[in-house]
Order: sequence, then C-alpha cells, then structure tokens
Amino acid sequence: MKKSTRARRMARHHGKHKTVAALNLTSLMDIFTILLIFLLVNNNNAAKLPDNKDIQLPESIAQELPSEVLTIQVSPSDIIVEGQRIAGTEAVREQEERTVKALIDELQFRASQSLAINPEDEREIMILADRDVPYAVIKKLMRSCMETPYTKVAFAVLKVAEEDSNDAE
Repeated sequence: MKKSTRARRMARHHGKHKTVAALNLTSLMDIFTILLIFLLVNNNNAAKLPDNKDIQLPESIAQELPSEVLTIQVSPSDIIVEGQRIAGTEAVREQEERTVKALIDELQFRASQSLAINPEDEREIMILADRDVPYAVIKKLMRSCMETPYTKVAFAVLKVAEEDSNDAE
C-alpha cells in the first residue's frame, strides 16, 4: 500500500526526533581541563593550622608561613598535642612544678617514634595558644619542650593586613 504525501512527511518528521542525542566529549574534556588547571593554580601549598573552635589566635603582621611541624593546641580548657588531650589548662596553671610531666612524656615518645636522620638534631614544635591563656601556662609548656628534643618553639598567629597595624599606631 502506498502512503500519502502527508503520511510520508509525518513519518519523516517523527523519524528525525527518535534519534538518541549524542554526547559531545570534546566539550566535556575542555571543561575538565580548565577545571583541573584552575584547581592546580589556586591550590594553596601553605601548611594549614589545625582548626579548633576554642582557640582564638593572637594577631600579628608576621610574614613567614607555617611549616608542617608537631603542634600543641592550648585552649582555655585543654592542652592538646596532635589531637590527643594531654592535660587541662587550669590544672597546669595551678601546679607547682615548672614543667608539664605529661607533655614531656608525650614529646619524648613522639621523638622516639619519628624517623630523624640524626637523633641529636633539634626538632621544631608549634604552639597554637588562645589569646586568653595565661602566660604562666605557656611558659611551663615552653620549659617542657626544652627538656625534649623539640627545642625550636614557634607560635602560631593570625596574619592581619599591614594597613590595619598602621591604623593602630
């Protein structure tokens, strides 16, 4: 049976819309390449300080970026070495000793576990202390560090713009 012109035209029209859409991979590859380049360029290689909501770091105009070292976090309530609670801040402040025995033990253990080329080399440690922590507590922590191989002590601060520091003067 022969189809009418109208039937052939409708069959042709419906045949065009039944094809499956093809996915253009060239455009997707371009997008992913641009995304990859963007992420690589904007990757900040500076060491990230541990994020602790209890600690408000003091502000400074220091230019040096932190490096990957062992960290001691000192909040108003706890003293934490690499995520492990060592002591309470109030207990350390009230103790008579000039050092913190638990901190010395932990740092000695970590020094023995680390793979240092020369065990006599001094190691670096960073103290992230809340701005409201008494200096007496920080002093005891620094003395404790000096009795271990971690003799290079650094403090973490928040960097502020130099314009802000000039306004304060």
